[in-house]
Amino acid sequence: MCIQEFIQSYREAFGDKAPLPIVFGYSNTPAEEPKNVPHCTIGAISKVREGSPLTLTAENVKCGGGGLYTGFHDMPERVPNFVSTVEHYKKTPEMVVEYVESLDIKKAEKPYLNFIRIDQVENLDGMEGVLFWATPDILSGLTAWAYYDNNALDTVFTPFGSGCSSIVSNAVKENREGGRRCFIGMLDPSARPLVPMYELTFVIPTCRFLEMLSTMRDSALFQKAFSIVRKRING
Repeated sequence: MCIQEFIQSYREAFGDKAPLPIVFGYSNTPAEEPKNVPHCTIGAISKVREGSPLTLTAENVKCGGGGLYTGFHDMPERVPNFVSTVEHYKKTPEMVVEYVESLDIKKAEKPYLNFIRIDQVENLDGMEGVLFWATPDILSGLTAWAYYDNNALDTVFTPFGSGCSSIVSNAVKENREGGRRCFIGMLDPSARPLVPMYELTFVIPTCRFLEMLSTMRDSALFQKAFSIVRKRING
């Protein structure tokens, strides 16, 4: 299934009101001239759904966590203490360090991390993941699709973490390992105000997305139960 065929199937399954997904990956070529981004990258990533690509670099990612989770910077010394004693997301700074180490984040080998709406790319070469902005109704369809050919309990995995870790770090690691897990994210209270109230993210590593394309039209997305949900998604 090519990109245009996927978009057609996606529109049939979810309707016109569901935002098209965003693809992201590292490159030696920027998708746009790198610009200054807000302190948190999530707001800038969210805007890509409107059609303008985003290019992140080591220079324009100002957030310490954002630089870490995109692979552009090492973890700043202040982060473990900040996440624990200021944000209270982990009981101790040591737990923060342990959690970050478990993500096994590799330093970016290319200078640009591009985010592009899927209708603006010709193929998925070099892409690490596919990012969907999803309401609960859209999540139900994406999750049903992901489980259609996979019985693993962690087929859809929801690890708590920063917005950028839930979008980038998990998918990059999974993609490079040829894994099959998809990730629900954007449960980070610090980043929630930058996205619509009723949306979470659903990220499919590219390796798994290419596999799932072959099951899309056979899955529950094109059956009666989800057709009723589709109508509600589209009002």
